[in-house]
Amino acid sequence: MSHNSVRTVRRSVALSRELVDEVLAVAPPECAGNLNRLVAESLRLFVAQRKALVLEAAMAAMAADPAIRSENAAIAAEFACAEMDGMADD
Repeated sequence: MSHNSVRTVRRSVALSRELVDEVLAVAPPECAGNLNRLVAESLRLFVAQRKALVLEAAMAAMAADPAIRSENAAIAAEFACAEMDGMADD
């Protein structure tokens, strides 16, 4: 097995028939009828969503941090004189 191959982990999950039916009804064409692929894609989306939430929380914390806000204000003031550089005079 090469280092680049994907390891597969097999797990058994119990899902309600209603959930499976609903998921299969809205599955994209590339996942239709393939519950394994659909679960894998759903978990990838879940991970991406959770990572985005973590990043969003970190950005909000930085935006609320007085030291970061002060530094950003100082940088903005320092470069304010160059804001219109390259803009056409109308």
